[in-house]
Amino acid sequence: MNNKYIIANQSNKLSGSVKLSGAKNSALKLLTASILTDESIELYNCPNSLLDMQVHIAMLNKMGKTCTKEKNYLKIEEKKNLLTELLWDERSIRNTLLILGALTARFGKGKVPLPGGCKIGERKYDLHIMLLEQMGAKVWEEEGYLCAEIDGPLKGTDIHLPIRSTGATENAIICGTLAVGKTTIWNPHIRPEIIDLIHMLQNMGAKIKVFGQKCIEIVGVKNLKGTQHTVIPDNMEAITWAIASVITNGDIEIENFPFGDLEVPLTFLRESGMKYYRGKHSLIVRGGNPYPIEISTGPYPGINSDMQPLFAVYGAIAKGESKIIDLRFPGRYNYMNELAKMGVNYKTEGDLLKINGGNKLNGANVKALDLRAGMALVLAGLTAEGETIIENAWQIERGYENLDLKLKKLGVLTFKKV
Repeated sequence: MNNKYIIANQSNKLSGSVKLSGAKNSALKLLTASILTDESIELYNCPNSLLDMQVHIAMLNKMGKTCTKEKNYLKIEEKKNLLTELLWDERSIRNTLLILGALTARFGKGKVPLPGGCKIGERKYDLHIMLLEQMGAKVWEEEGYLCAEIDGPLKGTDIHLPIRSTGATENAIICGTLAVGKTTIWNPHIRPEIIDLIHMLQNMGAKIKVFGQKCIEIVGVKNLKGTQHTVIPDNMEAITWAIASVITNGDIEIENFPFGDLEVPLTFLRESGMKYYRGKHSLIVRGGNPYPIEISTGPYPGINSDMQPLFAVYGAIAKGESKIIDLRFPGRYNYMNELAKMGVNYKTEGDLLKINGGNKLNGANVKALDLRAGMALVLAGLTAEGETIIENAWQIERGYENLDLKLKKLGVLTFKKV
């Protein structure tokens, strides 16, 4: 799996309209939630063509679910008994940790491959093990697999998260829905994708109350039912197109824009030169001159760690010094070595990334180290002189649906996949 993207000299600004796909980081969790019931789940605005979605759908099929998809519609049915062991020798995804939680919650046991996904800093899974053990399960590793088992149902308890972890919050919610008694998640990470998961689970019959960033209370039920649900728009894709418009001095209307999810990033971009107008259901970004940025990543509603490679390209185009600090995943600056091949001038001081922007970028042969780092290279390639070749482009296709078609619609005629 080593496809490439080639972006030739791009002199035209991005112009036109683009419609956001359903959020990858939400849809994957909704697929996992389907394991909690034997009734059918129907998802609309579902980004089925993403590579990570294809892997998760294949995993559900392997376990015994029947998945029927048509464009951005997905129906998940259970026509036979579900397997509690996911024996898998293909590429894994980080969502297997949530699959383990869902299997253990419903069946009292589960076996899943160790997680994959982006290798970003120190992304361990000790919190997932901790919460399963606190709810009464025994958890162990076994030849590339993570296993859990409990005699009877999981037991509701108080779960104190030492950091605002998205994945651990999601897993605790999933486990709590079918646990006996009340589960309280303290210090949860409340973000749009988690609220989307909660809304679907509530429609399935789960009893969940959210008390802001303080805690989430879940009273377990015996069974969950099927439902229909529309996936929220992808806020990461939204911020990508907004940045793309500014750095190419473009004019893009971003349809179905999730304003409420991006108030803080939009404020930073506006103060850093982005010119935008708010439509009824869209954001119209009319270019602007990018100014240097100074950002620190943090929990929602702040700028999350996934966004910082995109902001780094913004800083590279802006004339002057930009500063980024990522305390959540401080090892996430490795992609800057790839941007440096294109002429980006940077240095790191501990957890601080400094970018001396405004230099002309040139096309180069670079490699996508992870999903968002890969998309940062695409953004840089749109502004560079000459030809940019991005190796490992499959990483980008894990999270950006129909990227080639959307770029073509925005006037990029020199982008191709090989």
